[in-house]
Amino acid sequence: MKYYIIAGEASGDLHGANLIKALKQIDSEAEFRVWGGDLMEAENSVTNINHIKYRAFMGFVEVLKNIFTIKKLIRFAKQDIEQFKPNRLIFIDYPGFNLRIAAWAHEIGLETHYYISPKVWAWNTKRALKIKRIVTYMYVIFPFEINFYKNYDYKVHYVGNPLADAIEQFTPDLNFKSEHNLTEKPIIALLPGSRKQEIDTILPIMLEGIESFKSNFQMVLAVAPNFDTSYFEKFEKMRSVHLVIGNTYNLLSVSAAALVTSGTATLETALLNVPQVVCYKTSALNYSLAKRLIKIPFISLVNLIAEKEIVRELIQNNFNKTQTHQELQRILSEPGRSEMLKNYSELITIVGPSGASKRTAELITNPSKQ
Repeated sequence: MKYYIIAGEASGDLHGANLIKALKQIDSEAEFRVWGGDLMEAENSVTNINHIKYRAFMGFVEVLKNIFTIKKLIRFAKQDIEQFKPNRLIFIDYPGFNLRIAAWAHEIGLETHYYISPKVWAWNTKRALKIKRIVTYMYVIFPFEINFYKNYDYKVHYVGNPLADAIEQFTPDLNFKSEHNLTEKPIIALLPGSRKQEIDTILPIMLEGIESFKSNFQMVLAVAPNFDTSYFEKFEKMRSVHLVIGNTYNLLSVSAAALVTSGTATLETALLNVPQVVCYKTSALNYSLAKRLIKIPFISLVNLIAEKEIVRELIQNNFNKTQTHQELQRILSEPGRSEMLKNYSELITIVGPSGASKRTAELITNPSKQ
């Protein structure tokens, strides 16, 4: 069969690549046309139409500034889908773009499969009614999403969390430290995100917060693949920080603690049992708009899934040098570290076993089972 897949961020690229692997195990003649990143592109039988790095628009202001580019991409996607004539049209998260394509696909009678629901439970919850109308099949990765959609009389399929697949497939590199010239000092990992826009705001505060730890710890910054490392030269305090490119899981596997920008990385860090502080800051305008719209108690996936505070979230003005230092000190010491690891064990039970990619692929290839 022919599969057309649209993903828009690094996490979507990871989940899309694993979904492609699972689909190929079921369908030996599978042909893929995708909007993805390096991981999806690396799979056989895949043609990448538009790389995610060209669509990294974040926040209300950034989207408005690039609205004409986005509209042009949407028009092209519609034309390309019509020419390819896929048997399965698959969306992976990325709602601002994908829901527009899904609405168009519904109008022309195309069956749609949505893997990893838009976070409509966070704000403007009535968008669930639109999703119910335009998306043929929805596959969710958080247990609480089942009941959320049930309130709108929309049957969705809980497939488990694909990060459990990624973590299960990961085998730590025993030579990682020596290959990256890291000493035996304990490591504090810095995960400031993958977009320059968020790194510009978040990394300087992280660097201030870790300053007093540098005598006893080594600081290592996780860099997304294909990111121009010369970009970091402008940050004053980067001279004593190591860079690790495209190897975040290995970095986390040897880290004592981590400072993590809110997003998928918070859950990855938890599943790898690394104590963390979640950090987030954006422009005053973006934050003001988000605060009015977002109706959830937490911003990290860890706390949202656990439905309680497991990791401390430093947001906007609370994300500063002093509080970053205090929270990092807390999780590096007892009992803060032990308490967090105990809560991680409970979280892993809630997330459930691996196999999300396989379960989703089975449902996509055989919708009659739904």
